[in-house]
Formats: sequence, structure tokens, C-alpha cells
Amino acid sequence: MEAIKETNFTFAGQTGFYRGKVRDVYFFEDRLALIATDRISAFDVVLPRAIPYKGQVLNQIASLNLKATADVVPNWVLSTPDPNVTIGYHCEPFKVEMVIRGYLAGHAWREYKAGKRTLCGVALPEGLKENDKLPEPIITPTTKASEGHDEDISREEILAKGIVSEQDYLTLERYTRTLFDRGTELAKQRGLILVDTKYEFGKYNGQVYLIDEIHTPDSSRYFYSEGYAERQQKGEPQRQLSKEFVRQWLIENGFQGKDGQQVPEMTDAVVEGISERYIELYEVFTGEKFRKETYNSVLERIEKHINDNIFTTKN
Repeated sequence: MEAIKETNFTFAGQTGFYRGKVRDVYFFEDRLALIATDRISAFDVVLPRAIPYKGQVLNQIASLNLKATADVVPNWVLSTPDPNVTIGYHCEPFKVEMVIRGYLAGHAWREYKAGKRTLCGVALPEGLKENDKLPEPIITPTTKASEGHDEDISREEILAKGIVSEQDYLTLERYTRTLFDRGTELAKQRGLILVDTKYEFGKYNGQVYLIDEIHTPDSSRYFYSEGYAERQQKGEPQRQLSKEFVRQWLIENGFQGKDGQQVPEMTDAVVEGISERYIELYEVFTGEKFRKETYNSVLERIEKHINDNIFTTKN
């Protein structure tokens, strides 16, 4: 099964390179080219097999959402010259991820179920069930680890440690709530509920910009709106469109990223099933049929589109 596991280009004018969990980033003076590979991570671990079309799905959904939010929050994008590539400003990233939650799901539910009633300094009421809507959306930041696990952190700790200045942090909170409101509206138009998501921000020429991807299945969790209330009333699992199904498969097979645990075998059937779920989210979210780009000469295609666009795109 063909997929883009990694890239190893050397471009004229390139000033640096960074390989993240799922993206390869090439730096050029005041801009960068981000390649969405087909790698997949869970519990902060890159899984051994890449997922066909995953990078294309993420890049194209992110592109749509960045365009749909550019009127309310400035973002880093200059162009999207390839299904797997985005070119934009080289921002200095803040070392926190702004997680916002409208429902008690995923990590927040696991913490709540374990008895915690405060998450990242935010108090949670008693009596909540998994996937309940929260009284109001809460911001639960995490540290942004270059390696290993991101960790929960409170607003107070961020300011006390000087990770982000108070002025900038107030901007990050305001932008986070604005983006979540817009993302909720966009999801509703497609019969979805935006459950939780994360945003990353950086600075360029003294201005705060939204960076990276937004509202994708890697960064967000969605429920189907139809039947949500009935399932919740009956205590049934919600129909999800997110990467949570990958985490659940790993948990069921004894892996949560802890020391000594082994990633279960990813058979062709497992890989194909994950690929199909990503394509499903694309089609539900966009209302359009997903067009599978060919993997023939895919690296040459990506290299050409970066070379043709990295310096021609205007600020």
C-alpha cells in the first residue's frame, strides 16, 4: 500500500528542516513549506505504518478551514500549491498548544473518570457523563513537547513560568474562543458537533498568527449531530469522526504509549480501514467526493510545487 512516510529534499535557499510527528517542514528565510505526510501518531508515538491519503485529507481540510477563518483570526498561510503542501510565514511558535473543549470526551473524560475535578486549573462540575456538553467551552492548554508527551498546564503556570507573556496569552485565549465558535458553526452546517480541538499560534513581525492545521481529524474530535441527544440519554457511545477510533483500537490491543508497551501489528486491513475513515471525514466535512491523487512520482510532484512556489508567493 503506497503512502508518503517521509521526505528528504534539499532545496536552493533552504535554511533548515524539521521532522515532526506527521509533518516535514522546510524553512526558507521568512517562510516555510509544510508537507503533510501520511505518518500517523497516537499517544505522542508515531505508528510504524503510514496511512494512504491521510496527508492529503489533512492538508485539504486544513486549507478549507484556514480560508474559512481568515476573516476572524490572521493565519500563516500564503499558498497551498499541492494537495500535500502548504507554504506560509515562518512564525516563531509559542510553546503551548491551546486545547478547547465543549464536551467531556477523550483525555478530559479519562481524567474525570479517574476522579479529577480540575483540569488545567479549570474546575469541572460533579455528575457529568462521558460526552456530556460542558456548561461552557473550557481552555485546557498543554505544553508543546519537541519529543515525548505533551503535558497539561494551567493558565497560571504558563504565566508564572513566563512561557507566554500575559498580553500574548490573552490574545491566544481570545483567538481560541473565536476560532472554536467559527469551527462550531462550520461543523453544524455539515451535521457535525465540534467536540474539542487544539490550535497553535506563533509570531511573525510582532503579530500573533494562527499556525499549523485546524479542525482536522488529527487536531479535532467530531460527533454526528443526528442522534446525539438520544445516544447520550441512553448512555450509548457517540458516533465520532476523529482519530479517537485509532486510539481506541490501540487501547483495546494493550497500547497507550507507556514504557514497555508494544504497538500492535498494523495489518493491511487495519491500515486500509484507517484510510477509509479519514476519507469519510473529508467527504462528510466538505460535502464533496474525495479525489485520490496518484502516488506515481508523488515526491517529484511535491518537490516541483515547492520549488515553483516558495519564493514566488507574495507577502
